[in-house]
Amino acid sequence: MKVTEVPTIAGAYLFQPTPHADERGFFCRTFDAEVFRSVGLDLDPDGFAQDSVSRSARGVLRGLHLRSGAGEAKLVRCSYGQVFDVIVDLRPDSPTYLGQASFELSGTSQVSLYVPAGCAHGFQALTDPADVSYRIDRPHDPAEDVTIAFDDPELGIAWPLPAASVSPRDRKAPGLAEVLAHREK
Repeated sequence: MKVTEVPTIAGAYLFQPTPHADERGFFCRTFDAEVFRSVGLDLDPDGFAQDSVSRSARGVLRGLHLRSGAGEAKLVRCSYGQVFDVIVDLRPDSPTYLGQASFELSGTSQVSLYVPAGCAHGFQALTDPADVSYRIDRPHDPAEDVTIAFDDPELGIAWPLPAASVSPRDRKAPGLAEVLAHREK
């Protein structure tokens, strides 16, 4: 498994597996605790509290989401189809604070993205359907949910498609400046 550090987001990594393909399809390891430890991430299978999956139609946009308090680290992978995935560093003490990075994740490559706690995350489905699998490091608490407007001009994220569908929560989300001002209180 090849590991690449994301230069614009301190502590974020891409994990590129080595698929073994034949006439039946393919097999690949999508998580390996030893590989995680080799880059300084102290995670093992017991370090994740919850696995989730979402299915989205082409153009669906989900995010930008993060959690207040201790935050939430995620391991994200597109298991089927293709997505445009974005992370934004909102950790005030991070050397890459306010940095952002985007990736195309796909079921073909099975690349996983490690999103550190304190970073906002969102994605847009590029195919119909697109399945995204998440592993998170603590149980979900809706009271800690924070959402930032996906179309905030301050962020200037160049989503590849028009937003075909967005949840009411994401549609009403405040901009980055409002979220940051609220966090400072």
